[in-house]
Parts: sequence; C-alpha cells; structure tokens
Amino acid sequence: MSGRLSGGGGFITYSAAMLILVVVAAPLVVVVALSFSELTFATFPPKGFTLVWYEKVLQDVDFRRSFVVSVCIALGATSAALMLGLPAAYALDRWDVPGSATVRTFLLSPMILPILITGLALLKFFSQAKMRDAGINLLVGHVLITLPYLVRTITVSLELVDRTLEEAAMTLGASPFRAFLKVTTPQIVPGIAAGCLFAFMISFDDYPISMWLGDAEYTPLPVYLHDSLNRIFDPSIAAMSSLMILTGVLAVVGLEKIVGLRRAMGV
Repeated sequence: MSGRLSGGGGFITYSAAMLILVVVAAPLVVVVALSFSELTFATFPPKGFTLVWYEKVLQDVDFRRSFVVSVCIALGATSAALMLGLPAAYALDRWDVPGSATVRTFLLSPMILPILITGLALLKFFSQAKMRDAGINLLVGHVLITLPYLVRTITVSLELVDRTLEEAAMTLGASPFRAFLKVTTPQIVPGIAAGCLFAFMISFDDYPISMWLGDAEYTPLPVYLHDSLNRIFDPSIAAMSSLMILTGVLAVVGLEKIVGLRRAMGV
C-alpha cells in the first residue's frame, strides 16, 4: 500500500479519498455529537455531555416497537431476497435463459426506478388486490427493493468463479449440486455476504416504501423518526439517528468478523 501511495498520483488519490470520507462522515459526526447535548433543543456545537436522551429514547415504547419492526422486516427481506436472488443469479450466469438480458434488466430495475414511485405503485396494487396486511405488504415491498443487490453481487461473484475447479469436482464423481455446494459456494460467500449487508441496510433505512405501506401497527423506524421530527426537535431525535447509525456499524463489524470486509467487497 505504501509503495502505491508514494508517487504523486497516489497522494492525490489518497487525498481525494480522505476528502470524500470527511464529507460523508461529517454529518454523521454532527448527529452523534448532538445526541449527547445537555440542552433541551438541538443546536451545534452541543453543550455539555449527557446520556439522558438515550435513556429517554430507549424508554419510549413506540421507538422500541418501530426499531423491532424495522429489524424484523430487514432480516425477513434479506432472507427472502437471498432465497430468490441466489437461484436467479445462478440461472442467469450458467444457463442459456431465453431473453436473459431482459430478465436481468427487469430484476435490477428497482435500482433504477424512483423508489417513491415504486412505493406508490405497490400501494395501488395491494389496494386493488385487497391485501390489507401491512406487515406482509412491507415485507414484499422491501424484498422488491433489496433483491437487485443480491442478484448483482452474486452474479459478479459467479463470474469470477474458477469453473475448472467445478469441472474437476464433477470429473471426480461429484454431482452438479455437490460441486456447487462444496466448490462454488465457498468462492461466492463474500459476494453473498456483501449483498446481504447491502440488502439489510437498504431495508432498515428505507423511508419511501415504508411510508406508503406501513400503518399504525407496523411503523418502521425511519417513518417513526420522520413523524417525530414533525412534533419535536430535541437531541432525542439525534439519539434515535445515532442508534440507527450504530445498527449499521454493527452490521458492518459483523460482516468483517464472519467473512472479512475487504474479502466480502472483493478488494
């Protein structure tokens, strides 16, 4: 690494990366700092240091319910997207599927379409289909917007697989399924893990789909946070946001512990 950064081009690249990191991280640092302020209104720089806002948030029954709803929906959507995305990516990569380019574009289209319009279209569809269970509707909507991330990362991982190892395994008597399980799967685990991380965070942090499909019983955390902003603007809002940031950090740390972050991202 040091050798690559020793030249002028490396220094410029490193400086640009650090600048981008600062620009991206600065708003998060401000939010976290506000959550420890002793004042009863949000202002920066914060005054003093207290954990009372976290205590207030964690004692809020509605916040805890919304947090659990978001985590459960994110886990459910990620699991369902994995079960659908893995076979879809494998079929598109390994089989001569008629119109495969069209199918691939269709599967990735939720990444391109405005998510607010997608949520409105889903609301209209569920209303006409008389599907009134908000929990199921939210799960279906979140699967729709997370599936492209699993399909994309798994497809890229499959394209990088050394197929000669699969052929060698089948030559030695392994069935295609066993060769996939024992030879291919270990090679694509990093891609699967990265896709699951993206899917979980996209679902957990989603507002547009949740706004259209949620109800009083199923209110995901981003919707609850937005509604809270309309009522109050004290450091408890920053505390809620900080807990969301912490959830994302824990997800990344968990990925690092399981498969290694750099390996999962393919770097």
